[in-house]
Amino acid sequence: MRVLFILWLRQLKRYFRSKSRIVGAIGQPLLFLLALGYGLGSIYKKAGQGNYLHFLVPGIMIQTALFAAMFFGAMIIFDRQFGFLKETMVAPVSRLKIMFGSALGGATTATIQGSLVLVISLAIGFRTNRWAMVPVAILIMLALSVAIACFSSGIGSFVEDMQGFQAINQFLVFPLYFLSGALYPLNGVPTWLRIVAEFNPISYSVDAMRWALLGQSKFGIEKDLLALAITLVVCILFGVYRFRKIEA
Repeated sequence: MRVLFILWLRQLKRYFRSKSRIVGAIGQPLLFLLALGYGLGSIYKKAGQGNYLHFLVPGIMIQTALFAAMFFGAMIIFDRQFGFLKETMVAPVSRLKIMFGSALGGATTATIQGSLVLVISLAIGFRTNRWAMVPVAILIMLALSVAIACFSSGIGSFVEDMQGFQAINQFLVFPLYFLSGALYPLNGVPTWLRIVAEFNPISYSVDAMRWALLGQSKFGIEKDLLALAITLVVCILFGVYRFRKIEA
C-alpha cells in the first residue's frame, strides 16, 4: 500500500505544481458550457427539450475526466524519456503496483478536474435537486477515470513518442466522446448513430452521470453501472498486460 500511495501522491503533486495544466483543464470545459450551453440553449428549449445547460453539464464533466485521464499515458512517455521509469522498474516492486498506483493518481486528478467543472457550472446557472447523489456522480467519474487511465497507460507502454500518442488519442477519444450523446439527446437520432452509442462505453458513463445529477436516464442505471464495471475490468486488464511488456 505504501508503494501505491507514493506513486498516487506523485501524480497529484505533478498536477498541482502545473498551474497551466489546471487553468487549461478548466478553460476548455468553460468554453463548451458557455458557447454551447447558452448558444444552443434557446434552440434546445424551443424544441421542447428543456434547459440545455442542465443537459450539457453531466456530459462536459465526463468529457473533462475522460480527456484528463487519457492524458495520463503521456506521463509514462515523459517518465521513459527522462529515465524515471527505468529507475522505477528496477525497484523490487511489481509492475502491477507501479502501473496501478500511478493510474490511480492520474484518475484522481481527472476526477478533481471534473468536479471543478461542476463547481463552475453551478456558478453559471446549473442547478440540481439531487445533492445527495453528487458523491455518486463523483464515484462514477472516478471509476471511468481509473478505467481510462489504465487504458491510457497501456497505450503509453508501446508508443514511444508524443506525436504517436496524440494521434492515437485523437483517433480514439474524440469519436468515443462525440458519439456518446454527451452533447445531444439520443432520442430520434438515426439508427446507425443509436447503435454506435449503445456499443460506446462512454455513453453509459454520461447516462449514469445524468441519472445522478438530474434523475434522467436513457439506458437505465443498472445497465449503466454494468457497462461501467465491464469497461473498468477490461481497461485494467489491458493496462496491466501492456505495462508488463514495457521496455524502459
